[in-house]
Amino acid sequence: MKTIEQPVAIVTGASSGIGLGLTQTLLERGWRVVGTSRTISKSKDLKPSTHLVLVDGEASKKETAVQVVDAAIKHFGRIDLLVNNAGIFVPKSFTDYTEDDYNQVMNTNVTSMFFMTQQVIPQMKHQHSGHVVNISATLADQPAGGVPAFLAILSKSPMPAVSKALALEFAADNIRFNTVSPGVVNTPMHANEDHAALAKFHPLNRIAETSDIADAVLYLQNATFVTGENIHVDGGFHAGR
Repeated sequence: MKTIEQPVAIVTGASSGIGLGLTQTLLERGWRVVGTSRTISKSKDLKPSTHLVLVDGEASKKETAVQVVDAAIKHFGRIDLLVNNAGIFVPKSFTDYTEDDYNQVMNTNVTSMFFMTQQVIPQMKHQHSGHVVNISATLADQPAGGVPAFLAILSKSPMPAVSKALALEFAADNIRFNTVSPGVVNTPMHANEDHAALAKFHPLNRIAETSDIADAVLYLQNATFVTGENIHVDGGFHAGR
């Protein structure tokens, strides 16, 4: 079993974007990580090692959560941090969304968080310590004018409230729950978009890098008296443009 000096994280949606950046940052800082996404074993950026375990699976499936948590305990003996990062964004007019769109977004953004969080809590209770960070989006509580984002709002806006509720429920077990709400982040999701135009949504006049989100997660991990909080990492977008 690894000691607390070698903490262990689970990151969902770890094959690209925020999840990939966070996984790489944690590894650089000496963490042990279990990364998961649908086909993460084929990743060109992440290779299994003594510090990194990769688990393929649909984020919305309970069996994936069970496999991921079992892998963390088997290989590393503990779970110090879960980052519920898996998410997709489908921009459409409200009336254009299909049943498949709805199911895909809600399963990826919400169901994955539900099952993964359920699975880590018993181990964290056993340790009498642990931390869960849910990745939301500033867009979910401060919609950008002209951006059709109903399913993003429906699936991501509850995250801060969920974190607060769980923070209170499991405070006696020394398990913390927090939320990070990014603005627009420089990821493959926005690779073909006009970054200069996207930057104008943020008063600091740039879009975020994945390192900005990783910094917020690491801050929350180190801030052991912070729970139930929602940190906006959005260049001031939530404060107004």
